[in-house]
Amino acid sequence: MKKILFDLKKEYYFNSLHPLFIAMSKDPEYDLWIRVGKDQHRFLGVFLVSNRSRIEKDLVSKGFQVTDKTTGFDAIICGDALKYPGRYDDVPKFHLDHGVGIKTLRIRNIVKQKDVRYHVFLEGRYWYDYIKSIGYEDNADFHITGLPKLDPFFWPGHYDSRKLKRKLGLDPGKKTVLFAPSYKPSCIEYIGDRILDVIPEYNLVVKLHPYSWGGKYAPHSQHKFYQKLAENHREVYLVPREEFDVYPYLNLADTMISDTSSVVNEFLALGKHGVIYELPHSKLKHSDGMPVLSIDPVDWLAGAFPHISSPEQLRDALKLALSPTEAMTAKLTEYRNYYFTGLNGDASQRVKECIDSILKKER
Repeated sequence: MKKILFDLKKEYYFNSLHPLFIAMSKDPEYDLWIRVGKDQHRFLGVFLVSNRSRIEKDLVSKGFQVTDKTTGFDAIICGDALKYPGRYDDVPKFHLDHGVGIKTLRIRNIVKQKDVRYHVFLEGRYWYDYIKSIGYEDNADFHITGLPKLDPFFWPGHYDSRKLKRKLGLDPGKKTVLFAPSYKPSCIEYIGDRILDVIPEYNLVVKLHPYSWGGKYAPHSQHKFYQKLAENHREVYLVPREEFDVYPYLNLADTMISDTSSVVNEFLALGKHGVIYELPHSKLKHSDGMPVLSIDPVDWLAGAFPHISSPEQLRDALKLALSPTEAMTAKLTEYRNYYFTGLNGDASQRVKECIDSILKKER
């Protein structure tokens, strides 16, 4: 029996790992364990507090095996590059990225660890072509399999949008708009309370990035602002902090608004048109000179997703996204086929079969 460690650095990475965990748990050849990171939040604006104990208790209550060990395993599966790779044995390391967007951090974190080699699973051709264009294709073993994270979208009956709509108290006669901004860079400060322009014509659901709640990577003002809006406007539903899974809301939404968040591409995977807010500081670079984004937002899904650069354009963009032209629909299909492979709910099985093959060679 192979002992496998799923390394859960952040709680919200769980969604990227869980579908593969399910697939591997059906194989009696595998003994699966989860290791939880600190996943800190900031208290009183100063103190960093670990959430590890709470997350571990939650996982144990759901029947998962939890450990604090990093050695003694036959393979490691992670949702991001390992924080301290030297703590782990020299065994195969499988990388399932927790986001499928355009932020280059996903490859940058891998390349920075020059003494560690990962097997990296990609959602489609786009990311491999980008990695090759910047000369990093030999820094890891890349596999274009599709990402298990996307599988639940294509599992029949997995999400019940009608039931969720009733639960949230949304008007069944209105289209639903999801506002899901990133935490950094973010359109939050640019749109501000103009997001209320969406109501009363549409239902409005706000889903913030987990970092927008924690105060460590983004200020607490991000979530406090929307808490006040939700308190004062019954048409606004703010997804609670503890619900880190955005997928039920992506599945529910008729259209969405975001900026540089990976949810834009995840919405594309569903075959829906969203609205992209182009940020004025889109030319950001990491300290080593690598661009923060793999593509200029001006060009990202251009022709399929309406782009805006001011809140005044919001209502018209939403109408276009909800009633796309034939050219927009054709362009969306073109992007979807390039960005993703095998959108059929079976990526978990394809990744598992790849892992099976690699581990057999390790014997």
